Amino acid sequence: MTEDLVSNRESWGLLAGFDAGQTHSRCRLASWNGRTIAEGQGPGVSHLAAAGGAERFQAALSLSLADARLQLPAPWAEAPLQAAAVGASGIEQGSAVQVQAQALAAAALGLSLAQLAVSGDERTALRGAFPQGPGIVVISGTGTIAVGRDREGREHRCAGWGWLLDGAGSAMDIGRDGLALSLQMADGRRADTPLRAALWQALAVEPDDPQAAQRIKALVVQADFGPAGFARLAPVVAALASHGNPEAQAILGLNGKALAASVAGVARALGLTTPPVATLGGAITHLEGLRQSFRDALQQELPGARLQEPLGDACQGALAMARECSDGSSANA
Repeated sequence: MTEDLVSNRESWGLLAGFDAGQTHSRCRLASWNGRTIAEGQGPGVSHLAAAGGAERFQAALSLSLADARLQLPAPWAEAPLQAAAVGASGIEQGSAVQVQAQALAAAALGLSLAQLAVSGDERTALRGAFPQGPGIVVISGTGTIAVGRDREGREHRCAGWGWLLDGAGSAMDIGRDGLALSLQMADGRRADTPLRAALWQALAVEPDDPQAAQRIKALVVQADFGPAGFARLAPVVAALASHGNPEAQAILGLNGKALAASVAGVARALGLTTPPVATLGGAITHLEGLRQSFRDALQQELPGARLQEPLGDACQGALAMARECSDGSSANA
């Protein structure tokens, strides 16, 4: 018997924690005591009200779970799923969408509602970053959102009201803002700079093609472009900014200020004057110009804020919620 064969209590079943973003999803499998055993990936999600949203949501869960199961060591290969928690982009707390998502997740994972918790990915990120006590997380990936908790357990969120309405501070907005400027350069409203050629080449559009602007107009309305298509341009904008391009620097500056404003909004709503703040998401993690702009703006918006590393990630927060479901379902068995 290997060391992976654990106590009867742990081998009773697996816990699953899901972090389902717009670009991709992760599933982390753990034993009852929280020990990570395997992790898998799957496709991203869209809002459930969008065309194909329900199908994408269920595919993200089932495919990432299947991938995680492929990584399980032999002693765990046949272990049943005991409970799960899902943090997904676009799931508003207390909404009809949350109720719909719970039903879809239960069907996709073969669990009862009692064995399952579903919330927005910002809530699982907050739980992972600050398991106890007050704190604020700001997420800047394909999309963006900020959420915090005070000492009494009250929570409040700011920003993130959908990419068509409220994505300032995200990779999506950075890429879209850059592309919008490039078209203004193309039609003569702005002086041309290397930003136009760099972004168009990233889209496989020849900058000197007389029909290039029209091609881009047609490209961005394709069904498979969407937020992720714009977000893929954010690293190009960030690279230009690092080499002194003023337009790119201005874009990162505005988006960094937007992230700081969302953190300050959460802090005001919860009465937090010196909150710990954790940053999460691919954009703010990998785009140095955005990160620095956010730091500078936060110092102005909320001087008492303290940036710190999250104690855990969104999957860890989801696993903590899954364990609570497991405790509840076992108590009621």
